[in-house]
Amino acid sequence: MTLHLLKLCVGPATIEELEARIARNRAEALRLERDPAPFHTTRMIPKRAREIAGRGSIYWVMKGTLVCRQPIAGIAPFTDTDGIARCRLILGTEVTPVAPRPCRPFQGWRYLEHRDAPPDLDRHAAGDLIQMPESLRRELAGLGLI
Repeated sequence: MTLHLLKLCVGPATIEELEARIARNRAEALRLERDPAPFHTTRMIPKRAREIAGRGSIYWVMKGTLVCRQPIAGIAPFTDTDGIARCRLILGTEVTPVAPRPCRPFQGWRYLEHRDAPPDLDRHAAGDLIQMPESLRRELAGLGLI
């Protein structure tokens, strides 16, 4: 069974800002001759990692709305320089908009069952919804209209 993670996105306030951060980090990694794959570091290692790695996605919540996802290619536990166990979520480069959904703040990450995950906004099938500015999609989702 596929399992996803739900996480607050700290920093970027829009999908475009997240994509720009991914591009900047990739360029910097290539300049420093490091692996350019995007990643996110967490303190905790998901206990259900086998259900997530290579199959699931990280769903990003921005400004109180679940708005997009990135595939999780792998999960790599490691120990940082202070001897503390950490976890690196290795992500795909593609950011996919999803049907927006209001989401209350929380700490850390949450598991998101596949059946509860919002559908992707297919750039062709969604028509007007995908053409709509992200801020308008968020506002309409907050009002329960989409």
